[in-house]
Amino acid sequence: MDLAIILLSIIVVIFLANVFRNQNPGKYSNFPPGPKPLPILGNIPMMDMSKPYKTFYQLSKQYGSIFSIQMGTTKMVVLCGYDTIKDALINNAEVFSDRPRNPLFTDSTRDHGIVFANGENWKVMRRFTLSTLRDYGMGKRTIENKIIEEAECLVQKLKSYEGKPFGNFSSITGAVTNIIVAILLSKRFDYEDPTILRIVSLVNENLRLLGSPWVRLYNVFPALMDRLPGPHRTVFKNLREFHRFIRATFTEYKQQLDVNDQRNLIDAFLAKQQEGKQESTEYFHNENLTVLVGDLFGAGMETTSTTLRWGLLLMIKYPEIQKKVQNEIDKVIGLAQPQMEHRKHMPYTDAVVHEIQRFGDVAPTTVPHVASQDVTFRGYSIPKGTIIISVLHSIHKDRGYFEKPDEFYPEHFLDSEGNFRKNEAFIPFSIGKRSCAGETLAKMEIFLFFTTLLQNFTFKARPGAHLDLTPALGSTNSPKPFEICAIPRI
Repeated sequence: MDLAIILLSIIVVIFLANVFRNQNPGKYSNFPPGPKPLPILGNIPMMDMSKPYKTFYQLSKQYGSIFSIQMGTTKMVVLCGYDTIKDALINNAEVFSDRPRNPLFTDSTRDHGIVFANGENWKVMRRFTLSTLRDYGMGKRTIENKIIEEAECLVQKLKSYEGKPFGNFSSITGAVTNIIVAILLSKRFDYEDPTILRIVSLVNENLRLLGSPWVRLYNVFPALMDRLPGPHRTVFKNLREFHRFIRATFTEYKQQLDVNDQRNLIDAFLAKQQEGKQESTEYFHNENLTVLVGDLFGAGMETTSTTLRWGLLLMIKYPEIQKKVQNEIDKVIGLAQPQMEHRKHMPYTDAVVHEIQRFGDVAPTTVPHVASQDVTFRGYSIPKGTIIISVLHSIHKDRGYFEKPDEFYPEHFLDSEGNFRKNEAFIPFSIGKRSCAGETLAKMEIFLFFTTLLQNFTFKARPGAHLDLTPALGSTNSPKPFEICAIPRI
């Protein structure tokens, strides 16, 4: 059949589906307000498909903290502002904790793992993940020691550049990756190891491609996009290669497994398989293990390493802030190894670390949620199955909580006497039942790596460089490429 006929047929089907959907107006009689959608396309023409959170934020100024949009024929509800997002994800957690069907990931992960799973499978995987992360040191001295050791390896690597400009941050990504790899695989990779470089490149490429308009359109029109070439095919190819690596790894570990001497998360999962319980067969199967390890690897690597890159970029952009951090490090830590116990005596550094996360805005929206039942929320009727988008960017930019939201301003987290001040609206890891399972680990890594690097180096821009603080294209907000000089201090 001619491609044009196929495309026309798909468009007709979508149009008829849209007409049929709108024949039941009662379902949406008290739906949140929003811009008028076009037939078939919905509100896509008005969207910034590279950075949709920007459009959401602008629409919230017109329609309020809860409004609707339509992507293709799919109606969605968008939540903005701390109070509204907290109300949904904390006070109404039972209704808004499920994940919607995401064509791109549903087709590749089959709802396994933890990020896109639902129901009992998600509960079992999250319970296992949290308990196992704690068993292998999350929030404990054992993992803190691993981070301290890895931070020293990173220092030695940066010293090898001898103060010359470099723009390849693979060593920083490698250092962060080695922490989650230690928990998952009880291994450490050299920063130049081709295996880890390939795995990291697969994850990074997918995260970049997931932010492209072409891939976003796949989730709106999967039947159409499935028949077209484009970046979505690269995403699938990368995921298949990534999952092959994971399967090969746990197959090898299975042959060496000693249930009485479990070394890592994969061992703990494989031991569960051998318990002989119904849960072992139903949930602890190889498909869940593959996707779970992939979920944890990606989450444990990308956002933390991106936050550290934002930190270095902001330090060279604002050398006076870098100097204040270094003065506090010298006063509190001196030449000793930075440890978590130092943080409570370092209010300025703690404030800077928090402000890096707020300003960097690495995750501007949460992974989508879905209403698991019909619900009345803040006076509006939201039908079962409606996709819910929570825009964390709207909180990070809220003048009601952050005095200078468009500036890098550590004083957002300091009181008038220079003491660290918590801010309830600081939720870069989201909140509620679907918040980041590795939040404690990420906070530890960011503080220890950041303080160790600033203890050992003064970071400067390459002479004549233009420092751009606008984020690069991607599903997360990462800095655009930049070069940096690491000048040893000690």
